[in-house]
Amino acid sequence: MQFYYGSQMPLRVLDEAEFWKEQEAEHTVVMRELMSNLEQEYVDALKQWEEVLNTTHQHVRRYVESVTRSNNQLSPQLYQQVLELVSFCLQESVAFTQFCRKVKTESKAAAGNQTAKVVIDHIIDESEYFIGIAQTILYEQN
Repeated sequence: MQFYYGSQMPLRVLDEAEFWKEQEAEHTVVMRELMSNLEQEYVDALKQWEEVLNTTHQHVRRYVESVTRSNNQLSPQLYQQVLELVSFCLQESVAFTQFCRKVKTESKAAAGNQTAKVVIDHIIDESEYFIGIAQTILYEQN
């Protein structure tokens, strides 16, 4: 996390969400490229995940712009919307990690590819890092 934001919590957490949503979208491509024999159901699901994560990434970027332009003087309504967006991002990352675990354990292509299993574990670890950050910040606000 970029701690140079100091007490600028909304911008700090949005910065993290923006970065990790982009990473998760890129990870869908990595998984597809790494397993050329991946079953079509997982290929299709990864393409859907990529689209969803890119959409979330763009949504977070819009909020970063709103917070930046407000000079971090957020109305209570905007502040609440930021917290709800972060909560959504957290839940989305939880679902994404569950999907990644499913690919790792149920895909025959992954089962026969030790490198893919290691990479999927790394992808899960990275998403869980964001989940931990988001949880910490959300819990601090409650």
